[in-house]
Amino acid sequence: MANHDSITKVTDMDMDSLVHCASYLTLQDISNTAISCKFLNRIIYSDSIWRRLFRERWPQLEPYINSLTSGLRKAYMARYSALQQFKFVDPLDFYVYTEAKSSGLLLSKNSVFLSQGPLIQIFSIDKLLEGKASFVSLNDHRARITSMRLFPLKETSLFRNEAHINDDWKGSCQRCFRGHNGPVTVLSDKLLGDENGKVFASGGEDSTVRLWSLKSTGRRGQHALKATLYGHEKPIVFMSVTGHRASLIVSMSKDSKVRVWDASISSSDRNSSCVGMTSVPGVPVGMKCHDSLLYIASGSSIGAVDLRTMKTAFKTSTNQGKLYSFDIMPTKFLACTGGLGRAMLWDIRKNAGNGEAEPMAELDGHIGPVTHLHMDPYKIVTGGPEDPHVSIWAADKGNQTNFLSCSPLDSSGCCAMTADGFRIVTTGYNQEYGVLSFRDFNNAVCSGSLDEHVSGSKFWCPSTSGDGDESDS
Repeated sequence: MANHDSITKVTDMDMDSLVHCASYLTLQDISNTAISCKFLNRIIYSDSIWRRLFRERWPQLEPYINSLTSGLRKAYMARYSALQQFKFVDPLDFYVYTEAKSSGLLLSKNSVFLSQGPLIQIFSIDKLLEGKASFVSLNDHRARITSMRLFPLKETSLFRNEAHINDDWKGSCQRCFRGHNGPVTVLSDKLLGDENGKVFASGGEDSTVRLWSLKSTGRRGQHALKATLYGHEKPIVFMSVTGHRASLIVSMSKDSKVRVWDASISSSDRNSSCVGMTSVPGVPVGMKCHDSLLYIASGSSIGAVDLRTMKTAFKTSTNQGKLYSFDIMPTKFLACTGGLGRAMLWDIRKNAGNGEAEPMAELDGHIGPVTHLHMDPYKIVTGGPEDPHVSIWAADKGNQTNFLSCSPLDSSGCCAMTADGFRIVTTGYNQEYGVLSFRDFNNAVCSGSLDEHVSGSKFWCPSTSGDGDESDS
């Protein structure tokens, strides 16, 4: 028999060796290692590990990094959090002027996608930062684009190899999915299914939900339509894939009727795929699935439905009048709603009743309705078509950290907005011209206060610290 006592375990290695091993790990790997056991947690908090991460992400801060003799992790996380909350006045920025009002805006790792009428323009972020406003146009649509989504290329039949991901767009349609009788109003937020076959869902003004296979071949996507799901009586306005089962998708129509569909059910009965139904009062404002719960904002209230039983988990009146926007961060038990002239931040643990709720914070100072809302573990971004600025708020407490001009145009509100990590893109329009504004805070160093005019450059150093989410962006 083997002598198990002679087996070397990772905890038998000395600290210098483990620190060296950690130099091959990403930030996400290091975060995962830190929660594996107390011994490795102490190793991961080593200053030498965080000094390397600091230098790799922000090499321009080398003098500041060298000045730190301890507390590297604390300093790293303080800067990371401050950048996520846009607490700086010197981001890299770029403006692109357009001739039309934008109707859709998406941000990926390397590209900005802008839709205007029947046209999609794709801007390379690297080229924008080089001062080049070149773009690729996709002009295969013959009518106004009403919905856009980004899906992972690896999960589609278009994927060939890793190098294919970095290929430049060729500017032509790869697949065409035909079937709706009228405009497509919404696309699923994620793909459905497993490794045996991915599908995406679309909802239309024809009140149907349609499932499309991504394994179809041919430019016209022959045989791509997997199923047409009937049951709604009004146009589809929202769709969300559930978190507890990858084959379930929830749709909501304009009359606030909700249906749950199982994409894995194959039957000649066109209604058999519906596995759950409910309805909510008021005009639908937003909807999002998390695990087995469906969070819905409608009228002037927010609530949740347990998708396993289709019973109401909670419903709370916001006492905010008409709602214009909604987002939720279930992992932090936080929700945000946009109203007239202000947004409100809610702790859903404290307001999971059936009466009127008290907001955690009021995000006020807006002009007109707050129709655009982004929420992530660090920040909330709010804006609207009548407001020339978007406001940034700390997600945990709701205090304002910055505000940004939507565009350099006079009398221009926010037409569209999207944010991801250290970056934010907005579009504005003043009835004559449009403009796309791109900002990247990753290398910002000049911190400033909302209450004072900041001039010149101040080298960055952390004034506050905290342990934020350690995932990379």
